[in-house]
Amino acid sequence: MSPQKIAIIGAGLGGAAAGALLQRAGFSVDVFEQADAFSRLGAGIHMGPNVMKIFRRLGIEDAVARLGSQPDFWLSRDGASGDYFSRIPLGDFARREYGAAYVTIHRGDLHELQIAALQPGTLHFDKRLTEIEDDGAGVDLTFADGTRHRADIVVGADGINSRIREALLGPEKPNYSGWVAHRALIPGATLEAAGIAVEPCVKWWTDDRHMMAYYTTSTRNEYYFVTGVPHPAWEFDGNSVPASREEMHEAFAGYHPVVQGLIASADEISKWPLLNRNPLPLWSRGRMVLLGDACHPMKPHMAQGAAMAIEDGAMLARCLAETGLSDFATGFQLYEANRRERASRVQAVSNANTWLRTQEDPAWVFGYDIYEHALGSDAAA
Repeated sequence: MSPQKIAIIGAGLGGAAAGALLQRAGFSVDVFEQADAFSRLGAGIHMGPNVMKIFRRLGIEDAVARLGSQPDFWLSRDGASGDYFSRIPLGDFARREYGAAYVTIHRGDLHELQIAALQPGTLHFDKRLTEIEDDGAGVDLTFADGTRHRADIVVGADGINSRIREALLGPEKPNYSGWVAHRALIPGATLEAAGIAVEPCVKWWTDDRHMMAYYTTSTRNEYYFVTGVPHPAWEFDGNSVPASREEMHEAFAGYHPVVQGLIASADEISKWPLLNRNPLPLWSRGRMVLLGDACHPMKPHMAQGAAMAIEDGAMLARCLAETGLSDFATGFQLYEANRRERASRVQAVSNANTWLRTQEDPAWVFGYDIYEHALGSDAAA
């Protein structure tokens, strides 16, 4: 009998984590990525203690912490006056109370570490999925380059426009949220030369828009901002379009001088639509299962979207290790039962854009340890 195989479609942060964790659980796993290579694209990301504890299992926790910035606080400030709404302790407090560091890091640096955790030769680039057929005994995958692969189960980690989700539920465009995000990376030397005093991790708020800003490296030589701004319609082609300082100054008119200085210091600004979906009726069918943005996309306002995908990967690996691939159906059911409530709660809070605006306790998110979560068929988060 040939060894049982798992195919993961998508090698983003969730797919890479799932692949490495399933491999460590003893499964034969191949990861298929439609891009022909990965590059260090200009985006930052937060990795909370809940995810860093998963990275500990992958052996990359220390490397992530060394590369990224470890802010002592998440600060929330009034966008106009600069008054502080909240000062959420991180730093040593997070390490002590939540069991791991809170890190802000460049997405490309993090991704490189995750990819290196995969077994050599198991990541396949330039594999755009064109056909999927679950014949009951296995799943046949056909790619645009003409190659084929057969697997016992397939994990859809291929994002909000997932082909695996489409195979399960039919074609349906994601919903445009009515918001866009502006993104820019600014050299730390530029800010220093301009005399702009920035904080390591701060969110500037007014009633209908915000800017989140933070360092992406331990050396603090890069500072990143991402916004959430109402925009009536997404009338552009592609995932993003260039934006201008003028557009951003208009969007943030009346905001604090630090925000104005950040906008003025940004050489390249991109604008992205924020998309989401209504909760899906199912996360799996037959031999196919979804994780991350393929099944519960959310606005990025809580900085937990990628974290939920990585948690999904860890829980899926736990559940399949419990049941084995010979009983994958029970493994899928166990996975969804132990993930749906938590992922849905985070999705709702993130979409509402209220996270840490006030002096609240984030322990239900940051203190969570997926490996201490007792598995149950009707488990809650």
